[in-house]
Amino acid sequence: MSVYVNRTINMKKIKAIGFDMDYTIVRYNTEAFEKLTHNEVLKKLVSLKGYPEEITKLKFDFDRSIQGLVIDKKRGHILKVSRFGKVKEAYHGIKPLDFKEQQRIYANRVIDLSLDQFQSLDTSFSISNGVLFGQLVGLKSEGLDLPDFYVLADEIKEVLDICHADGTLKDQVAEDLPHFIIKEEEVVTLLERYKAYGKMLLVITNSDYKYTKLLLDYAINPFLKEHDSWQDLFQVTITLARKPSFFTTNNHFLKIDPDSGLMSNHYGPITEGIFQGGFAGKLQDDLGMDGQEVLYLGDHIYGDVVSIKKTFNWRTAMVLDPLAQEIEAIKKSSPIQEQIDKLMEKKEKLETTLNDLEVSKFEKGTPPKKEDVNQTYAQIDKVNQSISELITQFKTHFNPYWGELMRAGQEESRMADQVEKYACLYVTKISDLMDYSPRTYFRPNRRVLPHEVENL
Repeated sequence: MSVYVNRTINMKKIKAIGFDMDYTIVRYNTEAFEKLTHNEVLKKLVSLKGYPEEITKLKFDFDRSIQGLVIDKKRGHILKVSRFGKVKEAYHGIKPLDFKEQQRIYANRVIDLSLDQFQSLDTSFSISNGVLFGQLVGLKSEGLDLPDFYVLADEIKEVLDICHADGTLKDQVAEDLPHFIIKEEEVVTLLERYKAYGKMLLVITNSDYKYTKLLLDYAINPFLKEHDSWQDLFQVTITLARKPSFFTTNNHFLKIDPDSGLMSNHYGPITEGIFQGGFAGKLQDDLGMDGQEVLYLGDHIYGDVVSIKKTFNWRTAMVLDPLAQEIEAIKKSSPIQEQIDKLMEKKEKLETTLNDLEVSKFEKGTPPKKEDVNQTYAQIDKVNQSISELITQFKTHFNPYWGELMRAGQEESRMADQVEKYACLYVTKISDLMDYSPRTYFRPNRRVLPHEVENL
């Protein structure tokens, strides 16, 4: 896969490279992990919140949610939103919202994610959240005694966070690492390569030390050639960082003893070692770096990318695992898209012909021949039918419910917009960088603006 460039980055000037752990350095079998999460959250909704036992019979459907969707907690809807905040697709529970109803509710509205009414599903860890909300809204709509949509959304998120924090998920991952974690030797080769080029390597993760050590021991240590362990590879490791607050709040650092896992207050510089918590500002100052000299890679658009650009202006790279599948789908569907484009050109010419006939009527006082008008409309209808059939074929290559990850209709999706605005680079996985020297000068392609297209 390639590295996709939104903003210029000269890797010669990057002195430190920081990484999130989950879904960045360490890749997950997303479907397996989210299925586990789905099942465990259902159990806890019964045991902690008193939901009916029958919800545990729900089966996980991985395709029911994708990154970048938005939950409307007020109405029980799941939305796909364009870069302009307009709703392009909507489901009530697991049923598509009638288009007229969608237009009635959302046509004149821009979705504002700062409102508590809306919840964004921005990471791979949020897939199960979207699936659960849709399924439980569906059961409530069928008459099952469940809380209102607002409470439902909040309690799913609350219980999901509990499952991540109390060991419910991590303990099961630890028991079957090969099932949930993807080992990738090329990642370790890349990290040692960066180290050999003099780059300082950092880990900044929201996972606790015990879980961080478990995954890095498993995914990194077996492939190291120039280092004894990941602790030698990474100069500073920050666990339980609580991003995005790590980039916004001046929290204290705790030093972790790597052998015992015990923590102690730390008052000196943060220049090497393993820590918990803390603040990016102190880390940057203690390392003697300017923000433009630090590149950080992560999978969470807000916690790993947006928050950084709004605070310390580190350079950023977004890891977007589902993009790999989308790229393959784009390649396979490209012949269909070419046919659609040609038919759209034909349709535009027919529409121009129709407009010319109307010009003759309204501006020259010469009514067009009825048969000419009817024939043109008939040709347009025929083209529309062909386009509709091709679009149906095109959609079969993408998610059956939500279509493309990075598009919402003809426009870019909200996810694509966030990636473009805040990520200097984006990749499907960090090993994609192996094809590029650690001293590469990444430059974006010149973007073509609408007024430039016809003049090319």
